[in-house]
Parts: sequence; C-alpha cells; structure tokens
Amino acid sequence: MKISILATVAAVMAALSSCASAQLKLGDERSDVYLPLLEGRRVALFSNHTGIVGNKEGGQHILDALLGQGVNVTAIFSPEHGFRGTADAGEHVGSSVDENTGVPILSLYSPGSYRPSAESMEKFDVLVVDIQDVGTRFYTYYITMKRLMEACADAGKNVVILDRPNPNGFFVDGPILDMSLKSGVGALPVPVAHGMTLGELALMMKGENWLQDSLECKLDVVPCDGYTHSMKTSILVAPSPNLKDIQAIYAYPSTCYFEGTIVSLGRGTENPFKMYGHPDMQGCDFTFTPRSIPGAKNPPCLDEECHGVDLSGTDEYVGKVDFKYVIDAYKKLGCGDDFFLKNGFFDLLTGQRSVKETIIQRAAQDASVEEIANELKASWQEDLAAFKALRKNYLLYKDFE
Repeated sequence: MKISILATVAAVMAALSSCASAQLKLGDERSDVYLPLLEGRRVALFSNHTGIVGNKEGGQHILDALLGQGVNVTAIFSPEHGFRGTADAGEHVGSSVDENTGVPILSLYSPGSYRPSAESMEKFDVLVVDIQDVGTRFYTYYITMKRLMEACADAGKNVVILDRPNPNGFFVDGPILDMSLKSGVGALPVPVAHGMTLGELALMMKGENWLQDSLECKLDVVPCDGYTHSMKTSILVAPSPNLKDIQAIYAYPSTCYFEGTIVSLGRGTENPFKMYGHPDMQGCDFTFTPRSIPGAKNPPCLDEECHGVDLSGTDEYVGKVDFKYVIDAYKKLGCGDDFFLKNGFFDLLTGQRSVKETIIQRAAQDASVEEIANELKASWQEDLAAFKALRKNYLLYKDFE
C-alpha cells in the first residue's frame, strides 16, 4: 500500500511539473524581445549542444533559429566540453568550424589569457548567451560567461542573455567561496548551490562589481516567461557528458567533492555522480568498475573493482548540499589525510579550507557521519543568510520562499 501511495504521489507531481513546463517560455523562445537587440549587428553566440530553443523535443538549436531569422551570426564561443558537448572535463577545446552552418567556432583563450583574442573580439558587435547551466558554483559555464562579459565590457560590446531555468534553482545551500580559493571551479563569493539563473547571476556580477577591474558590461537579460524558483524543471539533453540526467544534476551539489579525493564517483559508468566507491573501501555490498568510455577516457580507479554506495535508487540528496557521502567514504577508507588529493582540489570545490579540517578532526574524535555533516551545515548558515538577502536584489522570478 505504501509503495502504491508513493507511486501515485510521484505521478501527480510529474503531471503538475509537466503542466507547469507547458506554460513555461524560455528566453530563446521570445524572439519578439531579443531580435530588436540584434538587428543590423554582427552576433557571436556563446552556446553548446544544450541551446535547444524552448528545451523541447524537436526544437531548433539557437544557432539555426538565429540564422533562420536573418540574424548575422559571425562567430561561436563554446565552453568546456565543446560546442557538441563531447569533450572530457577540463579537456582543451580549440578553434574550429560548425559543420552544419560553417560559422567559425572561436577559442575562448588567447595565449597567456583566459579571454578571447583581440582578433576574435573584432568579429562581432553583440554576444548572445544561450546555454544550460546546473546552478552550482563549481560548474564552469558561468565562469566562461563571466570572462566573456569582461572581454565584452573591455571592448565595448553588448551582451544579451537568453535566460533558462536553473534545475537546482529551488534551493540555496552550501558554504560560500572564500575568495582566496578562487579558481577555475569557483569564481564568485556565492554558495555551492546559489539558486539563480545565469541571467540573475550576470545581473549580480554587474551590480556587485564582481567583473574584473569593476568593468561595466552593457547587459540585457531576456527572462523566461512563467518560471518561478519553486519549479522543478527537466532537461532535454545532458548538459555535459557525466551529468546524464536530472537525478545526477540533483546529486551533483553533494557528490562532486569526490573529484578532490581518491574515491571514484562513477565516472566511466552509466551513473556518474550517483555512486561512490574505492577498491579498498570496507563494509559495502555494492560494486562497480569504471571503464574508459566517451566523456570519461581515463576515469579514477580505471578498470578496478570499487566497493561503495549506490545512490541511484534514492532522492535523499535532492534540494540540499550534504557532505555525509564524503564523510562516510572518509571513515570507511580510514586512510586519513591520504583520502584527499594533494593538489588541493577538494578545498577549491568546497570553497572553504575548514570543511576538510573539520572532517579530519571530528572523524579522529570518532564523531558520527551525521554529527560531522550537521556541524558543517551549521557552520555556513550565517554567511548563507547574508547571501540570500543579497540574492533577492537580483531575482527576476518569484522566489521559493
């Protein structure tokens, strides 16, 4: 009976979500708003395979839609994973040409700089952004957008963002980035899950003078119509090779930290970010073996049988940042500081050195997984409250609270 009731509730929620999605219109569907901003101008597009108009089956890619409406698209910028979304995390993606349209894909980096070259910037007058983010501080698309906004500000170019829902936009949680740990996986003093769309985040960057050298960016955001932060929205295609579905996106704010440890989070399997394990982990019945596959050519623990935990059958991680999975693995492996990679990547992901320090110290005192996780959550609440108050100044949509 209980299972039947849960199934019924799930079906009702799915129906309600479907109904809400049917009434939702994305920024890239609102051509009556954005076309006047592009008329008579050379346009560069920052997008990738996720730029499907309306996020609907059978929808056009934004590049094709713009060209079909007579927009003069002269250049494309593609983020990590490339314009077609197939490259590994962190893999270099250079300049090329879009095979379908012949529009040049320009490199985001000039020699010695994270910005496009001056030559690239001369090829357009306005930058259009249409890309699916997942709403976490360590997901790199917003960082690329920030660098492009800075380049455009420096060159006097306009930026137009065709806004999309944040699939993790229904909550705000996690430690705020200590800016001494600013890196390629964390560029703003925001929590792990900031609960903002790219359009809202761009407005915050501009309003809080977070662009480099306090550059003033000419910014227009074309908002979604019918979206609120209470909505749970679906995804049409995987935004990157290892975030394969919405459940992986929900788990991501709580499991990505394994990237800074010796533990596998399932890269090289069908369910990355929804599991964790290691060949030496004790007390686990679940096993998996990472393989070399497209999007994960050389995953951690390659071809080794890992013992660990399968999260694919639960939704306990939805709507929060929870370090209990990392703490659980740390205690089960029992290898002390060797649990963390020596490159400091764990601190860059968490954004606070105190997270690792607390785990090490409290585990040595034999504190339980739950005790340590709760202490960590309590440690960021004051800063989180201040961020939430600041965030409200830049919201384009009704909040979840």
